[in-house]
Parts: sequence; structure tokens; C-alpha cells
Amino acid sequence: MRLSFHQRILLILICLGALPTALVILGWGLTIRSSTRTPGARGAIEEVAASGRSLLQTIDSTRLDAKERRALAEHANKLNSAIGQFQRADTFNRYYYAGLGLVILALGGAFLYASIRFGGHLSRQLSRPIEELIGWTGNIRRMEPLPPDSARRGAPEFAALRTALREMAVGLERARAQEIESERLRAFRETARRVAHEMRNPLTPIRLAVAQLALKTGAENREAIEVLQAESERLEQLAREFTEFGRLPEGPAAPVDFPELLAELARTSLPSTMTTRLDLHPATPVLLGHYDPLRRAFSNILRNAAEACEETGELEISTAPENGGGVRVEIRDHGPGVPAAMADRIFDPYCTGKPGGTGLGLALVKQTIELHGGTISVSETPGGGATFIVRMAAR
Repeated sequence: MRLSFHQRILLILICLGALPTALVILGWGLTIRSSTRTPGARGAIEEVAASGRSLLQTIDSTRLDAKERRALAEHANKLNSAIGQFQRADTFNRYYYAGLGLVILALGGAFLYASIRFGGHLSRQLSRPIEELIGWTGNIRRMEPLPPDSARRGAPEFAALRTALREMAVGLERARAQEIESERLRAFRETARRVAHEMRNPLTPIRLAVAQLALKTGAENREAIEVLQAESERLEQLAREFTEFGRLPEGPAAPVDFPELLAELARTSLPSTMTTRLDLHPATPVLLGHYDPLRRAFSNILRNAAEACEETGELEISTAPENGGGVRVEIRDHGPGVPAAMADRIFDPYCTGKPGGTGLGLALVKQTIELHGGTISVSETPGGGATFIVRMAAR
């Protein structure tokens, strides 16, 4: 059976801490035991005591004078006293070493238990965050959201690693979404290019035929001819939009003065029935870009705003410098606004709320702005209407 990561760490910590402790305790115990069971010194003293007593018994004290008998008695007393002291010391040592051995064994057992408990705690502190992070990598691999932060505490390094992993997951998700969006737009552009090509082939002879019919047909068929002309023009406009959507800006970038561009579009692209209020900041920087695609993009925004207001009312256009040397453009109308159901899809290709619309106008606007490194968003105008906000970054 394969041990888990937590069990492996616990086993390693026990081997590093508890096992040496157990060996030291065992060594101490064996040393004390051997010292209490060593018969060398004790046996030698007992032999000396026995030989001394035997010697004293063999001496004939009747032949000794008084001084010699006193010396012999004094020696016998000293010998008996030394033997008694040794016996008492030997008994004390036996009990002392036995007690010391028990104390060392008790302390060693407690230390061994504490080492195992501490090793288990430390292994959990190490294994739980690592197992959690391993689980997070599985969530990232399966493209699932990461679980919320738990109340677990650990080393600051693990907290930093969790934060870094979350940031990496957010970055990967953002990059994945951008890649999906880029692939979708590439597919849309390729489809638009092919559709435009297929539409243009029959449109040219159709328009020529309609023009010839208009010259040769009498008044009774004039209405039908006008319908054919209008619809063929609408198809040609649709093919033109498809072509523009499938084509990227070409040629070198040139300086674009956004206040001048928007002021010119306000004069030429909006109907006379609308009132335009310009707020063009004089410090708005000049940025490099492709003039014609940007002109078409902003003209499309203005045209959509005018149509939303039914070509009446007021339209507000403002420019201002953005942080980092960029430009911020706001185009604010006071029409019905963007329906909530379309707010998230208004810049998607083929998404339109206008009868007969192609849904490519705002998609073209977004494509052009993003190809220039900018962003576009829409929000609600206070009091009603829609506000388009374009941020262009310095290139």
C-alpha cells in the first residue's frame, strides 16, 4: 500500500527526531543497567574483607605485647568500618542508579511522545497546504474555478503561494478567454471575407441589369425597378461591411488628431435636426493610428447614436487625455439606451436590434479599436440613453 504524502512526511520526521531520541534513551538505560550489575569492585572488596578477617583470626594475640595488640585491634576496627561504608555506598548506588534510570526512561518516553506529536503536527502543517495546492492545480487543469480561501493558517510562504496561484489562474482564464475571443473573431472575419466575395460576384451583373431595365422600362414597372435598385444597393452595402470586417488595417500608422476627427464627423455625419455639443480638451494627445478605419469606426458610433435618437435631440461628444499618454472619447446620446438583454452582446458580430441591420457595425468598431490597442464599452447615460466610452492607448 502506498503511503500518502502526509504519512511519508510523518515517517521522515519520526526517523529524523524520534528514532535518535529512542536510541539515546536505550543507550542510557543499558549503560545504567550494566553499571549496577558490574561485580568487579564489589567482589574485590569482599575478598579483601574475607582475607583480612581470616588473617586476624590466625594471629595469636597472646604473644603480642600491649602496643601490638592495640595496633591490631585498631586495624581490625578500621577494616570493619571501611567494609561497612563500602556496603552502604554500594546499596545507595544501586538505588540511585535504579531511580536515575527510571527518571531518564520517563523523561525519554515523554520526549519521544512529544517528538512524535510535534512531528505529526509539523507534517500536517506541511502536507495540508501542499495537498490543497495540488488540488488547485487539478482545478486549473480542468478549467474549474478555485475554491474560496479557507480559514486554515500556515506559513506565510504558503499564503504567498496561494495568492500567486490564484493570480496565475486568473491570468490563465483571461488569456484563455482572449484566445477564444480572438479565434472566434478570426472565424467571423474569414466567414465575412468569403461571404463578401460570393456576394460581389453576382451583384455586379445584377446592378448592370437593373440599370438597363430602368432605361428601357416604362412607368408601369418603375416601382419594381426602384425596389430592385434599393435592395441591390443594400446588398452591396452589406458586402462592403463584410469586406471591411474581414480586412485588417493596412499601411503605416500616421498621427491622428481625435478632437479634429470628431469635430469633422460631427459636422458631416450627423443630420441637421440634431444638436451636437462638443467638449474637446485642448490637451488631448495626438496618437499614431490608421485614419480611415478610425474614421469609419467613430462615424459608425455617431450614426448609431443618431438612429437611436430618431435623428432628434442632443448628442454630446468629449475627448480628454488618459493616463499614460492615451485618449478617452465619450459619445453620449439621450435615446432609449441599450436593452439589458443586449448589453453584453452589443459588440458581437451579427447581433443587432435594428430591423434590416447586419449586426456588423459595432463589431467593426470594436475590431478597429482593439487593433489599435484600445477598448470600447457602453454604459447608461444619466437620465436615459447610451454612452460609448473609447480608450485609446499610446502606441
